Amino acid sequence: MALSKLNNDSFADTAVHGQRNLIINGAMVIDQRNGGAAVSTNGSYPTDRWQLGISGGTWSVQQSTTTPDDFKNSTAVTISTGYSKSASHQNNIRQFIEGQNLYDLNYGTSAAKTTTLSFWVRSSLTGTFAGSLMNSAYNRSYVFTYSISSANTWEYKTITIAGDTSGTWLTTNGVGIRLFFDLGSGSNYDATAGAWSAGEYRRVSGAVDVVATTGATWQITGVQLEVGKATPFEHRSYGDELARCQRYYQKITGITSGNTNDGGFIAGTYWTSSKVFAPVQLNPTMRIAPTMGVSSIGNIAVLSSGNSDSATGFSANGSTNKYVEWELSGISGTGGNGGSGVVIISYPNTYALAASTTGSPDYSNSGGYHIYKWTGNGSITF
Repeated sequence: MALSKLNNDSFADTAVHGQRNLIINGAMVIDQRNGGAAVSTNGSYPTDRWQLGISGGTWSVQQSTTTPDDFKNSTAVTISTGYSKSASHQNNIRQFIEGQNLYDLNYGTSAAKTTTLSFWVRSSLTGTFAGSLMNSAYNRSYVFTYSISSANTWEYKTITIAGDTSGTWLTTNGVGIRLFFDLGSGSNYDATAGAWSAGEYRRVSGAVDVVATTGATWQITGVQLEVGKATPFEHRSYGDELARCQRYYQKITGITSGNTNDGGFIAGTYWTSSKVFAPVQLNPTMRIAPTMGVSSIGNIAVLSSGNSDSATGFSANGSTNKYVEWELSGISGTGGNGGSGVVIISYPNTYALAASTTGSPDYSNSGGYHIYKWTGNGSITF
């Protein structure tokens, strides 16, 4: 039986790779940091991968359930107090796309591919709005515009962007493309729309300044950047989208049900009689070694040899893009230097097995690593 012919125009060039959309969390479903609570400061993330650039005014930005059909969430901006911008001010919501996800665009060469940006947008204001794409060095920019014709109504927009044949575009784990939705930047960033320019530009002269109007709202969802023509939004599973976001940010929380005395559990080893170091493997591997922080800590208990020791401090000790290590300090009780906690040594299996061990450690080979685990005293020799 003959197969019917497929129409190539109905598929983006990258569709067969399982990732048409170069944007992460374009449907705004992941909000690890805030759980839907509002943020209002420059550099904060109202939803994962979406960051605010704020020079003035009072903002309230959060994940919202007001959406067009087929979507669950949007990111909603409310300007609680408007202000008059200066020429150098920048006000936007943005996403920076990792260069390793963009190598096939061939930007900076004669083979640069055309892409399409599509999204759903809603605002209390009407008129011509602006945004831009930019390289990592801020010296190549493509300004685009879109119009909102009806206030407080979801509208679907598509923008075709010719690939840039000039400039330097990273294909490393650095920033490949910077995507900005401008909400009222200054005249220093004005340029002509629809063409690549040498410099840092974000808008056109006369575009709507959302930040100028007290009470103004602006919402967005369904953001998609893809090679070729616009296609329907690529809805990924929640787990898939979360894992993509966790390459850039991970939040470790304690247990919130069951025994209220329980929390998060990590394995570590005594370094001194009052200090324990506890490594945690990151899953997935992160883009770079993360900056670690502790938002809140309740009671800290160190379990060793059937005893429960107390600790007064919990802090970050160091990190790679695969592991973080926590330090528990101020420990008092029955543990002790080299006590019988848990010790885990892990290293790539491209290296040989240990020459000898004592203390009968459990051994496993997982994920490309030799892993030795002791629950009592022991040693290892390489």
